[in-house]
Amino acid sequence: MIQRAILRNLLKAIHSMPVVALIGSRQVGKTTLALEVSKNLNKPVTYIDLESDSDFNKLTDAEAYLKRFSGQLLIIDEIQRKPDLFRLLRVIADDRKRKGEPSGQFLLLGSASSELLQNSSESLAGRIRYLELTPFDVTEISGHEIDAFNIEKLWLRGGFPDSYLAADDQTSWEWRRDFFATYVERDIPNLGIRVVPNQLKRFWKMLAHYHGNQINLSEFGRSLEISHTTVKNYLDLLTDFYMVRQLNPWSGNLK
Repeated sequence: MIQRAILRNLLKAIHSMPVVALIGSRQVGKTTLALEVSKNLNKPVTYIDLESDSDFNKLTDAEAYLKRFSGQLLIIDEIQRKPDLFRLLRVIADDRKRKGEPSGQFLLLGSASSELLQNSSESLAGRIRYLELTPFDVTEISGHEIDAFNIEKLWLRGGFPDSYLAADDQTSWEWRRDFFATYVERDIPNLGIRVVPNQLKRFWKMLAHYHGNQINLSEFGRSLEISHTTVKNYLDLLTDFYMVRQLNPWSGNLK
């Protein structure tokens, strides 16, 4: 298993804050890391996944259910599927803190930043710490395998664990193809976001050719036969799902 660079900071956050949010793209390793962290805690840990119907239904009476975990760390995966939980988490976290449990209450895993950050910031200010888990980076793989070829392997396959660690390049490519299709056709629509899948697919592919370059929204719009505002919406959507990262332009007066 490749050691994740964020592990130490995650443990530190859990030991110092009542609520910790580990955010990042799907399939980036959030669940694996959270379960690994649970082995290093001196308290019981319970994991629920809100993509599971049985776990989701446990929260029909969310207050009664969540209050059962006093003295434990409760890991809630795909928290963005239940945004109404945040206000309740504040009440429970404050109550547990008053009873002598100031930290390590909830670890939230999420893969949609706008909803997660908006709802949690309104309800959990001062009670939550955010950490972002990225795909594997060079420092992480260099600690695992040290031959120079692995830099090229990372560049070719990307840093998603199942893609990088695949048995061969063809298997890695098939994983990325399936991941790409699932994200556009299922994951994004399942959150109630209305997009045209074929347009978003084309935009995503075109965007890959602009890596590290300034983007011209109008040029994309002409190629896709859509408005530049729709292009901007697609770009922001992929950013919110941690599939691209926007670097804002910087300029300064040097006089």
